[in-house]
Amino acid sequence: MSETLQLLLAIAIVIAAAKIGGLIATRLKQPAVLGELLMGLVLGPSLVNLFHIGPFADGHSQDVIFELGEVGVIFLMFVAGLEVDIQEMLKAGKVAMFAGVLGVVVPLVLGTGVALGFGQEWNAAIFVGMILTATSVSISAQTLLELGVLRTKEGLALLGAAVVDDVVAILALSVFLAVAGIGENARPLWLVVVAMVLFFVVAIFIASRFFAPLVHRIERLPISEGLLSFVIVMILVFAWSAEVIGGVAAITGAFIAGVFFGRTNFRQEIERGMHTITYSFFVPIFLVSIGLRANLWDIDSQGLLFLVALIIVAVFSKVIGSGIGARIGGFDNLASFRVGLGMVSRGEVGLIITTIGLTAGLVTTEEYSQVVIMVLATTLVTPLLLRWAYSLTRRETHTTLIPQEDA
Repeated sequence: MSETLQLLLAIAIVIAAAKIGGLIATRLKQPAVLGELLMGLVLGPSLVNLFHIGPFADGHSQDVIFELGEVGVIFLMFVAGLEVDIQEMLKAGKVAMFAGVLGVVVPLVLGTGVALGFGQEWNAAIFVGMILTATSVSISAQTLLELGVLRTKEGLALLGAAVVDDVVAILALSVFLAVAGIGENARPLWLVVVAMVLFFVVAIFIASRFFAPLVHRIERLPISEGLLSFVIVMILVFAWSAEVIGGVAAITGAFIAGVFFGRTNFRQEIERGMHTITYSFFVPIFLVSIGLRANLWDIDSQGLLFLVALIIVAVFSKVIGSGIGARIGGFDNLASFRVGLGMVSRGEVGLIITTIGLTAGLVTTEEYSQVVIMVLATTLVTPLLLRWAYSLTRRETHTTLIPQEDA
């Protein structure tokens, strides 16, 4: 079977599995994203090991699936950006700032402490803390979209906090690599800051100044799906420039593009087209690809205890750090708790940082597998915890309304 035919079959299996998993999850009254993630674990090396059997054993299809998954998370964050009202998001600026900063500081400190407790050297231990600082809210955004609460104050604060978290985490990583003199990524701190500022200023200027007039002109051109093609080009360019020029995660650029395309008069048309492409093809592949990266058999008995500690710290450090930050910013306890829960998922940002450590010799292959499983675990629990946190509101509302009605 040719590589192209292998890929066609692999994509068909992955998308079908994702949708079946999502259907089962919704029938069990759980977020569809949970079922899709679990199907990735089933298909991965922990169970079926799909890409090491039969026609898929050469690795080509798996590599392409992973790459398509990376595009999927970019498109997912663009769709999340479309949902955001920038004026409302700016109102949550204080909350987002505190939640984002403390969402980096607390995991860094606790993660370093745990790694030191397991006998790692200082540089390696600090790097473990660095891995735990990362946040990827793509799963949280998807869950909030399913629950219909992305535009609430907590949802908007969460998205803003994730951007702040991304910037602070990359700055912290750059400082560490520069001070430790590790690898090619050890750029001078001033250059890191300048690159970030330059990217945000230029990206926001271009998006706010040119997106609206350009979509009006392109919509009138005699080109098949010209508007949607232009949108996709801008998503990819903004995502590329975010990482290459700004040194921040590609999803940040996609999110910015989504926010400003959402302010144009063609928002509904763009959302309809991108929603179809994203959720029928790219997002299912992205969600399954997370599970495909995990291999439970890579962890020995000694590493299992460290893995459990890593997962516990990964969850509680974000809930504590970002939750306290949101509380300092002015949210009540329940809203702050939701923001903290929404920051738990590590996603591809954690994997990117871990890959840097693997290349620099700070992370072993076993530790890489542990991080992948930690990322998967935090990604799995986030939708469950968010759904539970929002169900608390419904129960509280119900119990408070009954006395008022009786009165």
